[in-house]
Amino acid sequence: MEKKEMKKVQKGFTLIEILVVIGMIALLAAIVIVAINPARQFAQGRNTQRNSNVNTILNGIGQFTADNKGVLPSGITTSKLYIEKTGGADLCSDLMPTYIASLPVDPSATSTAAVVDCSTSYDTGYTVQKDVQNRITVCAPKSTAETALGTSPAEICVTR
Repeated sequence: MEKKEMKKVQKGFTLIEILVVIGMIALLAAIVIVAINPARQFAQGRNTQRNSNVNTILNGIGQFTADNKGVLPSGITTSKLYIEKTGGADLCSDLMPTYIASLPVDPSATSTAAVVDCSTSYDTGYTVQKDVQNRITVCAPKSTAETALGTSPAEICVTR
């Protein structure tokens, strides 16, 4: 009789196979964590809101200027001023409610509710300035938390 050769059947995985799978899982996990980084997503959301708010304010100023034969709202000067009730550019009564329903407030402010009453004190967190050609620049400030993440530009400014 012929001796039957018995083959050893190995069950399980080799160390190399296990290490390769662990490496692939770690790489995929790192990609997912970077892609869904919540702090970065919130920072991008706030910057999108700032950009929208800046454009809303500029649209209101533009409509006011068009209706008043090129005259700008009274609070706008060549100095960069915060859009606020005291000490800054008080645009509330010029723009609301005819040109914009409410003055938007920066999303990182302590009170993010839009300004709907011009008789109360307010600070939008945004700045406004005109240049020598009467072009208006509205800027949103830099948030310190977002600067630390490296996701926010120094300011979000739009000029028209």
